Amino acid sequence: MSAREKILARIRKAQGRGGNRPSKAELEAVETYLRAHPRGTLPPVEADLVARFRARAEAMQSTTEEVAAEGDVPAAVARYLKAGGLPLAGCAWPQLAHLDWRSAGLALEPRAASGDDAVGVTGAFAAIAETGTLMLASGPDTPSTVSLLPETHVAVVSAGRIVAHMEDAWALARAEFGQLPRAINFVSGPSRTADIDQTIVLGAHGPYRVHIVLVRA
Repeated sequence: MSAREKILARIRKAQGRGGNRPSKAELEAVETYLRAHPRGTLPPVEADLVARFRARAEAMQSTTEEVAAEGDVPAAVARYLKAGGLPLAGCAWPQLAHLDWRSAGLALEPRAASGDDAVGVTGAFAAIAETGTLMLASGPDTPSTVSLLPETHVAVVSAGRIVAHMEDAWALARAEFGQLPRAINFVSGPSRTADIDQTIVLGAHGPYRVHIVLVRA
């Protein structure tokens, strides 16, 4: 049992709940609660979710590009890095290891990020059109550090994973994961702060730049 599981088991014991994981009855109770509490009013989002997502992401200082198929992603990432004079080496989610990075002139290792990586390439569990936000779920093949430590974060997003609202993204996560992963991270453009003189500074506690490659197919 991991340290996390031990901590959660102690919490469950203190709450008078048995076992290390929620029982079937507890999970059913959660589903019943969710069904009995419908969503509140949501703002309308126009039908073209890809266009809305791109517009909102760019308003948050991300840059975007569309490609026709997943096989076009390595060349698109290489174009972006070369145009910005950025390093062509770094790390990528192991989930993306099947892409031919080397043929595009990139040296992206399928692993978690270290403090020395200048570029990190991830996928995305979902993307939210209303706000231009990426939703990333942690896991063995999707380590969180790849989007958090490098100065440049490139995200590969399938158009089919773009939803209208955050509520839709959470519904998708509950349906596909069953039990939520250890961490869910939301990314809305480069990291920023206005703590000093109320002046926006990018890259304060994370990537200086976020580039999103949208895959239509």
